[in-house]
Amino acid sequence: MSVDIGRKIIMELAPTPRVGRTEYCFSYPSLVQDMVGLDPAVDYNAAMRAFYDHLDLDFLWNTDDGPVWQGRTTSMGHAVYAEGGTDRNDDVHCPFTEPEEVLEFRADKEYGLPDIAERSRMFQQQVNQVRQLYPNQFIPGGYYKTIMSGAIECFGWEQLLMAQATDPKQFGEEVLEGIFQVSLANYKAWAETDIEAFICHDDMVWTEGAIFRPEFYREYIFPRYKQLWSVLKQKGKKLIYISDANYTQFIDDIADAGADGFILEPMTNMEYMCEKYGKTHVIVGNADTRILTWGTKQQIEAEVVRCIKAGKDCPGFIMAVGNHIPANVPMENAKYYFELVNELGKR
Repeated sequence: MSVDIGRKIIMELAPTPRVGRTEYCFSYPSLVQDMVGLDPAVDYNAAMRAFYDHLDLDFLWNTDDGPVWQGRTTSMGHAVYAEGGTDRNDDVHCPFTEPEEVLEFRADKEYGLPDIAERSRMFQQQVNQVRQLYPNQFIPGGYYKTIMSGAIECFGWEQLLMAQATDPKQFGEEVLEGIFQVSLANYKAWAETDIEAFICHDDMVWTEGAIFRPEFYREYIFPRYKQLWSVLKQKGKKLIYISDANYTQFIDDIADAGADGFILEPMTNMEYMCEKYGKTHVIVGNADTRILTWGTKQQIEAEVVRCIKAGKDCPGFIMAVGNHIPANVPMENAKYYFELVNELGKR
């Protein structure tokens, strides 16, 4: 079963008859309906369960940050991504007007810290529900707003960048500490559940690489990752790290902090990752959705071959389109990609 393959890959780095599989197609209901004959608008969970099983997916994304923060947060709006534009959000606002306001902000004081036992029960219930809905896939736990993603949620980009540039030390020592404390409470709660693996999400770079000087990450972000991850690793849980965009220059730092695996978009160098960590870590990715969107069949095949060639001999490799399969990908291209992975992914 796919769930057994997912568990062997993630928990044991054990050889499997084919490479692992996952995909992110949450926003493309017409593709789901075309492939399995079920409309997600009628019964989302039944349609997605059939779709995941049809593709032989072994591992599904799953994170939960708990209740929405009650306090000051920023809305940056949202452009159209999902089919039919259902995710468009024109509400743009930020409660912070000066960097000094950001530098005085403490997320743990503003939002409060959860009761860990109560939050753990909430997380356990969530993961139980997901397992029940998708019994044939390996389901991790996870947290989305870890440090930098938490700062983006609080301040948006403009005020975040202004505050960090105004006083990097205060921003790193005090502002990020408040976000870290909120995350730590939630990580402790997740550690008390029965999950076997955990996704740490934190968008801490841009497409071209680091947002801040590398020294800032090494002083204020990666040591906090190590503290957060140790809470889970002490309980025997595998830690899989993900950031959007290009974190190539920090791969070794993230491994040193304790990550057992990486999920990556195509900007991050998977070939380097597989060469150095392919025998010891889980690696998920990293076909380029831009090629699926605008490429020819020959280009799509070349992209699949690139990923499979890099990852096929890595026991922890899980093939995926690294930055989702959104609704603007031509349906025939998506289906051709699926066929290629099935064909070329056999070991």
